[in-house]
Amino acid sequence: MQHEYKAYIIGPDGRVARRIDLVCETENDARERAKQLVDGHVVELWQGDRRIASFDPKH
Repeated sequence: MQHEYKAYIIGPDGRVARRIDLVCETENDARERAKQLVDGHVVELWQGDRRIASFDPKH
């Protein structure tokens, strides 16, 4: 079964700059895909109103 997730690219001002819709089999798959989106900006991964993770480009 596939689940829907949202990856939010956070701009330098702390606001959402872009949203990317993800459809993944598992939460771990969604985490891995969101990590790949980190390119100098923080990426937050959400499922509905639950924040799953935040990925910082500095780490």
